[in-house]
Order: sequence, then C-alpha cells, then structure tokens
Amino acid sequence: MDLVTAKEMQRMDFLTIDSFGIPGRVLMESAGRGAADFFIEKFSCSEIKKVGVVAGKGNNGGDGFVIARYLAQKKFIVTVYLLSEKNEVKGDAEANLKLLAPLDIPVVELIDKTVFADYQTSMVHQDIWIDAILGTGLQSDVKGFFKIIIEFINNLKKPVFAVDIPSGLNSETGVPCGVCIKADATATFAFAKPGHFLFPGAHYTGELKTVDIGIPAHIAKQVNPKQYLLTRDSICNSVLQRAPEAHKGTSGHLLVIAGSTGKTGAAALTATSAMRTGAGLVSVAVPGSLNSIMEGLVVEAMTHPLPESREGLLGIPAFEKIMELLSGKQCLAIGPGLGTDSETKELIRSVISKSPVPVVLDADALNSIAENPGILQHLKIPAILTPHPGEMGRLINKTPGEINQDKIGYARDFAVRHNVYLVLKGARTVIANPDGRVYLNHTGNSGMASGGMGDVLTGIIAGLVTQGYPPGAAARMGVYLHGSAADQLFSSLKGPFGFLASDLMTCIPSALAAVVL
Repeated sequence: MDLVTAKEMQRMDFLTIDSFGIPGRVLMESAGRGAADFFIEKFSCSEIKKVGVVAGKGNNGGDGFVIARYLAQKKFIVTVYLLSEKNEVKGDAEANLKLLAPLDIPVVELIDKTVFADYQTSMVHQDIWIDAILGTGLQSDVKGFFKIIIEFINNLKKPVFAVDIPSGLNSETGVPCGVCIKADATATFAFAKPGHFLFPGAHYTGELKTVDIGIPAHIAKQVNPKQYLLTRDSICNSVLQRAPEAHKGTSGHLLVIAGSTGKTGAAALTATSAMRTGAGLVSVAVPGSLNSIMEGLVVEAMTHPLPESREGLLGIPAFEKIMELLSGKQCLAIGPGLGTDSETKELIRSVISKSPVPVVLDADALNSIAENPGILQHLKIPAILTPHPGEMGRLINKTPGEINQDKIGYARDFAVRHNVYLVLKGARTVIANPDGRVYLNHTGNSGMASGGMGDVLTGIIAGLVTQGYPPGAAARMGVYLHGSAADQLFSSLKGPFGFLASDLMTCIPSALAAVVL
C-alpha cells in the first residue's frame, strides 16, 4: 500500500489537473463527497445532528465546505466557522464557499479572539466537529489563534472528524506541530500519509479511511512514492515456495554468534526463532565456558565453543574459528548478548568486515560499530541492521527522542548513506532500503514491550535470509511475521501483555502459515 508525502500528493494533484485535465474543483468535490459518506457511515445517529465545521481559507477548508453541503442535504444542522474573512478564500475553495449560501448554511467569520469570545458559548453546543483547518503541508508549529481554536475543540471532548489529516499533525513524521486535533476518525484523500500510521500520529488520526478522488494510476506511478505500508498481500507476494522434496540441507544453514555471561538466553532465542521460521540448520557459537549452558537451552541447534578473551567473553582469539564456521553457511546473525568489552567490539568489527555471507546485526553488534559506522560502506555482502531508537541514536549521535521525531527520515538517510538495510524497531517499525524505499509495519502490539523480543526478530530475519530470501524481503517479512505472532498472542487467552519472547516464538509457524498458505 503506497503512502505519500505532502510534496508527492501536491505533485499528483498538479499533474492530474494540468496534464490529465481533471479540474481541481472536481477533485475537491470528489474528496468532499467521499469524506461526507464516511462521516455519515461513522457518525449518523439520532444523537448527532448539530455539526460544526471549522475551516481554514485554503483547500482543506474547501474540502470542508463540500462536506458541509452534503451533510446539510442529509438534514444535519451545519454551521461553518471560517478562520478568516470570506474575501480571503480563493480558487476552488472560494467557489465551494459560495455554494453554502443558497443552502442557508451559516458561515461565521471567526477571524480573531474577540469574535471567538462572542460565539464560544454557542460553539460548545455543537454535537460533533469537522476539522478542516490545516492540510498535509504543515511543517512549523501551530501558533496564535489557530492554536487557541485547536485547543478549544480538543477540550470540548466532543467527537471530531478530520479532513485529510488532523490539523497540526506532521503528515510525514506523525509528530504534532506543537498542538494537534485529536480526531476520532479521519478521511484522507487518494493515498494515506506516513503520519497517519506512525505514533503518536495514529492516536490523533483515529479510524482512517482513504477516499478515492480520481487520481489516475499512471499519474501515481509517474510520481513514484517511496513509502509503503506492509500488508498481508504484499508479504504473500514475496513468499518463496518450498519444494515438496526439501530437506534440512536445502533449507540453509545459519551461524549465530551471541551470548556472554548472564546473556545466553539471547543466543538461544535467536537460534530457536530462526528454526521456527524454517531455517534448515542453525549453529550457535558462544564463549567456550558457556557452551554447556547453551547445549541445555537449545535442543535442535548445534553449538560451538569459541576461544575466550576472558571467561564468558569473546575477543580476537575467536576470529579464526568463526571464519572456519562461516564456511558453508548462508547467513550470519551476530550481536545478541555479546557484551561491549573492547576486545569483543574489535572481534565483531573484524567478523563483519570479513564475513563472506549476509549479516544480520543486532544489539551489541550495533553498539560495536557505533564509533565508526563508516565501516558498513566497505562491506562486500548485504547487511541488515536492527536497532531500537537508543541503538539508532548511538549510530548517528542522536537521542532516542530525536530519532522518534523523524523515524523515516533518519532510517532512510542511514540506509542510503551506508548501503544497508535498516530495521528501526518500535511501534510501527520502519524498514529502510539502500535505494531509499521505506516500509512501515502495523502488526504488533504493546505486549511486545518485554525483554528478548528483539532477539526473536533477529532470528526470524536471519532464518529467512538463510532460506534464500533477498535481504530486503527478509527484513520486511520478518518484521511483519514478528508482529503478527504477537497479535496472535494478544488475541489469545494470554491477554494484551505479560507474554514472553519465548511464547512469541511458538506462534511463528502459525504466523507463517497465514501468509504462506
């Protein structure tokens, strides 16, 4: 499912009007009519009759005027509150504003705080609000009178229906621009925007419906958006079918380098998850003194004790053995639970630089390259990085808070600059490709806020690469399956939280079945 930025949507509108010949007023009419249909579907009931439409002077307001007209014809009592003087409204919005008068739809020019004070009492008695103040192009913080109006509507605690995007929400990052309308439902036009799905934007958007306004398919293809929402269909289309005569030798062999004293569980979760995903063989290489523990944690995987730099820790003495173990493997997963000892970091950097097979980097592997992520640019093999915002912040010298302000931007920039596949974990995980394409995942839930979940994801992605999936497809499918398995747990008797990473692993095969069968 394509997601578009504000600039991409503006380009589609321009090309549809200028080169294809559909007038802008026709597009606005289609948008308003489709939004009105969604409004009626969502809110039409005996208790809701008085509708307040608060509108800006631009095209978002114009969409609101069309909606007001359709609702009035359906016997709703509609009042339009225009946040400017009527003579400031131009173009297609002006044409639709003029159509309100013949229908006796009152338009209040709510131009400043003084006029607002005169109407505030009557505004309180509206049953529902339609937000048509600001559109998708907003980048700076909402201030002044608009801020006052948005806060007023939010404080009323009445149902709110947003036009295209809740006013004040950044359509690309999902971050409020100072203040933002809290909508119960949003009708967006032609294509959804990333900000509708990224948190906290999803909370402000409410129920989302995309309204077809008539943008021709060839126009959308010409603009070529590079943001996508992962769907079951898109994952199904990337599934590799396994031959009936397949055996463990044809399903790939993964090497996992993980674990240190107190963190052998991370290695076990990664290895077992890879096997649950379908990897034919998995070998787990751990510090030698921990090998007996690892043998008790994993039954199906093979274990290999590695030379230690200190008890329970790996260092350069393990390098040659690891290179030997990589012979005949299809993928390397490295990092979970390894620790950040200086010798361990040196080993990780050396192994990554010399690996002959694709690598999946997580946890301490990411911390080990944070001092010099430029080494990624010289790799001869594909690399998939799976940082959470804290690890991502260390890679680019930002705080987790800064990362969450623009997850898509930071992920895309890093993936393109370093020629890697980057999985920026969290609610609405972002997957960025080296070519600049970005994917958002909407599977998963808050029950995943538990230790070990990232180790499971590493195992799933590495298990898919091991079976022959291209790195990008493995990252996308892995993230989707990881969330889907958690959603199965969410809906089971285990409840919305309290389930463990080891519980999630047991649901991987059924999550796979949902997209493979």
